[in-house]
Amino acid sequence: MSNQSADAVFDALGEPVRRRILELLHDGPTPVGRLAERLPVGRPAVSKHLRVLSSAGLIEHRSVGTRNLYALAPAGMAAAQQWLVRTWDTALAAYAAEVSQHRQVPARPSQAPADQPRSHP
Repeated sequence: MSNQSADAVFDALGEPVRRRILELLHDGPTPVGRLAERLPVGRPAVSKHLRVLSSAGLIEHRSVGTRNLYALAPAGMAAAQQWLVRTWDTALAAYAAEVSQHRQVPARPSQAPADQPRSHP
């Protein structure tokens, strides 16, 4: 997936109401009215949030009779997941390189312990 797709997913997830909608959809396909009953915004606002989530590929819509049902899209989080994996892999590689660099620095010669005699010339 492209970065643009990941951007759309993260933009959609940046709104708390949209994240809550995704949480509610974990229970299965849900009509707009039932979502609106469980959210602090009205039905028109829920519909707008659903359009954003749908455009980002996070949810799917299907009509059953006169009801519009919304459900999580199976691959909806793939773009975000791939972006996070790439970012995390880059961070881990940088950390590993830094650790490796510090391990290769030669240690300073240590002084003889105080309880051992020192040799004198």
